[in-house]
Amino acid sequence: MMEIKTDTALEAMREAGRVVANALAAVQAQAAVGVRLRELDEAARTVLTAAGARSPFLGYQPSFAPVPFPAVICASVNDAIVHGVPDDYRLRDGDLVSIDCGAELDGWTGDAAVSFTVGTARPADLELIAATRRALDAGIAAALVGHRVGDISHAIGTVAREARCGMPVDFGGHGIGRSMHEEPHIPNHGRPGRGPRLRHGLALAIEPMLMAGGRNDYRTDADGWTLRTVDRSRAAHIEHTVALTEDGPRILTLP
Repeated sequence: MMEIKTDTALEAMREAGRVVANALAAVQAQAAVGVRLRELDEAARTVLTAAGARSPFLGYQPSFAPVPFPAVICASVNDAIVHGVPDDYRLRDGDLVSIDCGAELDGWTGDAAVSFTVGTARPADLELIAATRRALDAGIAAALVGHRVGDISHAIGTVAREARCGMPVDFGGHGIGRSMHEEPHIPNHGRPGRGPRLRHGLALAIEPMLMAGGRNDYRTDADGWTLRTVDRSRAAHIEHTVALTEDGPRILTLP
């Protein structure tokens, strides 16, 4: 069942979203050649702790995962698509990094992700990030009261196809609110006019994940979490939590 939030609840989600935005900004500011992924996780933990927020990622264990997630961010580098576990890997010149972060504050949750390059960027990586951002923007623009979930999926998928990028099957966006994952599931491809109707007060985490090689399949690392492209092509992941209102979509995960 999709939970419809009151305007007061959406304002509370905005505060949680602000914490997420600040954590992602701190991580990106810390990211540099030679920095360990664990250090990026520590930067995010510091922001969450200062805000009095908890991480919905830390200890999370969905049915597909063999162990609880051990960090407050997902740190996915180069051919890692999503769910990368922060470890002692040191960032290298030219790496493409995707960071996903969530925060729960006063019972409400925010979730967002950003992709960026470290050091000297490859032009192809910048193009991939730009395409992923266009896909997110298109999905948000389609998140209108009276539309359907399929309209968001179709908008994202259209941009991905135009960019000749693949997207991992089975993964996409989701409803969000009192918990990180709520109904509805939002595929990153689909037919317009299908799925649940969008209503004022619905909060959605919209998150395109694009793979430069054009394939839609993926493999899972031995850690049971990290998803990687099968062809070793690079991937990007960008996400915002968005509130649906009669005045149009409102991004909640901004500073």
